[in-house]
Amino acid sequence: MKTGLPEDEKKYRYNMIKGRIAETLVQELFLSLGYNVFRFGMENTIPGIMELLKGVRSDVAHEIRRMPDFVMQNPSTKEVYFMEVKFRASGEFKMKDLPKNYPYTNAYIILVSKKHIKCITVPELLDGKEITPESKNCLGSRKEFDLDKEVIIEFCKFATQFFESV
Repeated sequence: MKTGLPEDEKKYRYNMIKGRIAETLVQELFLSLGYNVFRFGMENTIPGIMELLKGVRSDVAHEIRRMPDFVMQNPSTKEVYFMEVKFRASGEFKMKDLPKNYPYTNAYIILVSKKHIKCITVPELLDGKEITPESKNCLGSRKEFDLDKEVIIEFCKFATQFFESV
């Protein structure tokens, strides 16, 4: 007789849901600012692959897991960007949090926390920079995206509502 999910499975699903909420928040933020947003990560490019790759330790599986979550296009400049979205209750993201030998060296990491939405590039991480609760790398400060800071503040409020008890 079944008695619910095993503890490790429950934790895996819970973390997956938090990540998807953060991704949806960022996707809707950029869509509301007129960006073209394309889901790119493994679960979108190859539906169902997450379950199939559980426990698989091959080079191909490793590369698939490291695909960024989105490709986004700036509506005015037509510039395109790889975006990796992460949720961290701690509000921290450091070089050690990036997968080893991460191949998308031109990607942006967008960190959603309980209070902020911050952004850092892979080269910045490689240079020793990091996201902390005190750091000033807010998404609205990225000149290349030319985002409306008021809209970002609204989405930060959403993040607070969704993640306050996490």
